[in-house]
Amino acid sequence: MTNYKEIVTKAVISKGKRLFTTTNNVKVENPSTVLGCWVINHNFSGTKSRDKVIINGSYDVNIWYSYDNDTKTGVVKETNKYREVINMKRNSSSNEEVIVRSLQQPSCVKAYIDNDTITYTIEKVLGIELVGDVKVKVETNDEDPWDEIGEDDVVSNDVNDTIENVDENFIKEDVI
Repeated sequence: MTNYKEIVTKAVISKGKRLFTTTNNVKVENPSTVLGCWVINHNFSGTKSRDKVIINGSYDVNIWYSYDNDTKTGVVKETNKYREVINMKRNSSSNEEVIVRSLQQPSCVKAYIDNDTITYTIEKVLGIELVGDVKVKVETNDEDPWDEIGEDDVVSNDVNDTIENVDENFIKEDVI
């Protein structure tokens, strides 16, 4: 006879990823050339609000540039904060957990000078997973029949037999 059991467990209900692009400006005195741009210290967290996932985060940007007709260099540092709101395509319950992962760390994809302003573009890819309760229906069969155990298969439970077979020298202590 076939029976069905329902198991309630946590599982990934929905997941997706999205590319985010942000362009920022920073003022510097008399820049000549952008020599490099690094993004470090990326921190973020996600929360769920009705049918939206809200991601709050920040990262530090270090821009290395030359000035005074390429005779000197400097580094400008900025902390950029962001808030990304993602609409979910499916109806969700209030007890789902949000997991946010950085699938591609923020990096500078473009930097250029316009008068006394360095304009830079940052790209990042974030992955979002919703974890919630699901029911899984599992088919179960009747219990396996019991095997018959013959008298030859039974191990003695006689205490006296066990005591007679004890090796008193099992543990030997070495004295140094």
